[in-house]
Amino acid sequence: MSVDSAKPGRVRLARGVSPWLFPTAAAAAATALLARRDRRWALAAVPLGALTGGMLWFFRDPDRRPGEGRILSPADGVVQSVDPWPDGRTRVAIFMSPLNVHVNRAPLAGNVTSVQHVPGGFLPAFNKDSDQNERVVWHFETALGDIEMVQIAGAVARRIVPYLTAGAKVTQTERIGLIRFGSRVDIYLPEGISPAVSVGEKTVAGVTRIDHS
Repeated sequence: MSVDSAKPGRVRLARGVSPWLFPTAAAAAATALLARRDRRWALAAVPLGALTGGMLWFFRDPDRRPGEGRILSPADGVVQSVDPWPDGRTRVAIFMSPLNVHVNRAPLAGNVTSVQHVPGGFLPAFNKDSDQNERVVWHFETALGDIEMVQIAGAVARRIVPYLTAGAKVTQTERIGLIRFGSRVDIYLPEGISPAVSVGEKTVAGVTRIDHS
């Protein structure tokens, strides 16, 4: 991954943020106006303004120059684990902190064969048992066969917003969904494909290659 390829270009707000951002921004604006008449309203205006700014940062969605590789990271974050799976695949788990961009991208081109919401708990995303949390399981039909990706909600992230449905065609690095507030994304590399990332390594969605050639 080159340094230049990871630099964000134009920054937009992620799709699916309106129910969270707009009420907060409206409340911040209203209390700011009221604070001009009565300074006591500043007790509400200041934290609401700070919260709005924080949400604008959290829901940022920068354009990216795609990296090179057969399979690119679906998420910004840090590799939490790299585990061989009983069926021969390798699971790469990426932990996303509240400071990361939370828009996820298609790891490679193909067709979306299924998007399944699975109810579950809300353990912290770094917990080893968080794969039983609320999650959305994706399957992509690709040139490498079936690729599974799982968006996992964390203790704070309690809403996953898929942008696509089964039957959609995707290009590599296309935006496919959003997880609101701190979470994890798992991707399963097919049998015979070894990971190019290790535990503790930082990843950039649509840029970092996670398979060896």
